[in-house]
Amino acid sequence: MDAPEVRDLLTLHLQSMAEHSPPESIHALPLDELARPGISFWSAWFDGRLAGCGALKTLDEGHGEIKAMRTAQAFLRQGVGAAILREIIEVARHRGLERLSLETGSAEAFRPAQLLYLKYGFAYCEPFGDYRPDPFSVFMDLPLDSSVASPDGGIKE
Repeated sequence: MDAPEVRDLLTLHLQSMAEHSPPESIHALPLDELARPGISFWSAWFDGRLAGCGALKTLDEGHGEIKAMRTAQAFLRQGVGAAILREIIEVARHRGLERLSLETGSAEAFRPAQLLYLKYGFAYCEPFGDYRPDPFSVFMDLPLDSSVASPDGGIKE
């Protein structure tokens, strides 16, 4: 997480959110908070270039939250986000989590992220944890079990 490329991508992530949401509706974690206990962070690299990142925050013993999902511009629509999401789901299952949740923006710029999550079985839900209803936020949830999410959005045993 100390790589300058990761810092730059996370800075871009925060800047992009600020373009589409008011400050009180931005729930992205700054870099220093992503290094705290209870948060696992992944970065994906291809040929020495940063392709994307994502994090899993443990909310309680059965519930996790996806944070810091971002694909580098040069790797958009190449499966990077899906690969990171699959890894996070798999790790969450391995850790015995029963549910994964996330918050993302409601603006059109966040629609590709929403579609990715829907493809992997997430459904829209009410705010969770400390979140409150917000017209600039969308909340999604995935119950976890021993099944594996398939790329076509179905669940395969």
